[in-house]
Amino acid sequence: MLSLEVNTLDVDEYLELRSKVGWKKLSKDQAEKALENSLYIVTARLDGVLCGMGRIVGDGAVICYVQDLIVIPEAQGKKVGSAILSKLKDYVEGLRIEDTQMMFCLMCAKGRESFYKKHGFIARPTENLGPGMIMYLRG
Repeated sequence: MLSLEVNTLDVDEYLELRSKVGWKKLSKDQAEKALENSLYIVTARLDGVLCGMGRIVGDGAVICYVQDLIVIPEAQGKKVGSAILSKLKDYVEGLRIEDTQMMFCLMCAKGRESFYKKHGFIARPTENLGPGMIMYLRG
């Protein structure tokens, strides 16, 4: 059975999930700060076993981003990602100020575009929107 929890993910669980999907290693300090500064975190468990998470970052008024939507390989294809994303979207919709539009954005991992399109996201660039861009700051 799938269960979702809100704002209960600890730093070790976060680092474990990142590792299980082969994402870039973070320091424990980075991970702690990332979780502390998140607006909302959803954790997924299948039969009590941690299998995924997603979090929202942003200003809560004009723009929110889906960040770190993770589903471990063993749980993929079992609607875990869809359940997490739906809960994240509901949260952001609840923040939206009446009679306004809020941007709900993400940067998806290569090859995952169809999952997000299925959930209503559009790929950039479009006729009116340029491509997403990134800069890595190192030091």
